Amino acid sequence: MDHCDSPSTRTREDDASPRAATTLRLLAAPTDAGHSGRVSAGRVLEWIDKAGFAAAAGWSGGYCVTAYVGNVRFSRPVAIGDLVEARARVALTGTTSMHVIVEVSSGAPGGPLEPATTCLMIFVAVDDEGSPRPVPTLEPRTTEGRLLARWTERRKELRELVQRAMEEVEYTGAGTAPRVQLRFLAAPTDVNWGGKVHGGIVMRWIDEAAHVLVTQWTGDDDNVAIFTGGVRFYRPLHIGQVVEVEARLLHTGDHSLHVGVHVRSGDPAAGPGAMELTTYCRTIFVSLDEERRARRTRQWAPVSEEDRELDAHAVELVEIRERFGD
Repeated sequence: MDHCDSPSTRTREDDASPRAATTLRLLAAPTDAGHSGRVSAGRVLEWIDKAGFAAAAGWSGGYCVTAYVGNVRFSRPVAIGDLVEARARVALTGTTSMHVIVEVSSGAPGGPLEPATTCLMIFVAVDDEGSPRPVPTLEPRTTEGRLLARWTERRKELRELVQRAMEEVEYTGAGTAPRVQLRFLAAPTDVNWGGKVHGGIVMRWIDEAAHVLVTQWTGDDDNVAIFTGGVRFYRPLHIGQVVEVEARLLHTGDHSLHVGVHVRSGDPAAGPGAMELTTYCRTIFVSLDEERRARRTRQWAPVSEEDRELDAHAVELVEIRERFGD
């Protein structure tokens, strides 16, 4: 088992410590492209998870698991051949958790890098048995560090409101909304450093299922994710398990499509009834015209009571975030 101090003897470090931040750099390759020819949102989510994990593992001194990913905003596309920089910084710590802010920038090699994506992640440090273990306490001493810690602290209220709203709705077979379900086996190539499927892979699957759904609804595959939020990881997903990724249309705005995605997994020998919820999130897509502007979306009208509840739920989540100026 990894050695870890008790909470009363944990070391305390400030935000100027080299362990508080990690930067990953890479070139976007042709294999990173989505259907649009640009780097897919799912691939960017993978990079975000790797950078966040590196920062959390460096800070905690051992293995960590992704617990939450929120407020992923895709402000500009990443082109194939771009130099990509993913900077992850520990902004706040709990007893066993680390709140990490990840910023992704990209640009032509040798030129300036421009912001492409930002998000907030929460990691939990675990020991060899998978139990949470204490992490060093972060004490912000720079102005930037204190501002980031206060911003991150304020996000807790938003996260709790979103979580309560998500727990109040049910997804059953009574809904008539368009949906897509992908099923496959988790492969050894999906494994992370702890022997389980890493969060970045799961987020890529989420993006792919949502993309298929939006493409079927719009009749055009030139669509992009502009937001992914409320990504909660309820339990680990193991290599060899059957994975079921279901994307369901929740709401259509004038130019946007709101999609809820559930990831379930289970032992292939146990049958469909043994599938357990692994991850849930909400993502928003837009469809682009020839001039790369968001086109008006074909409207979907809720039919069943469940449809109407989920449609109202998607609108409520937007209103909650707007109240926080998010």
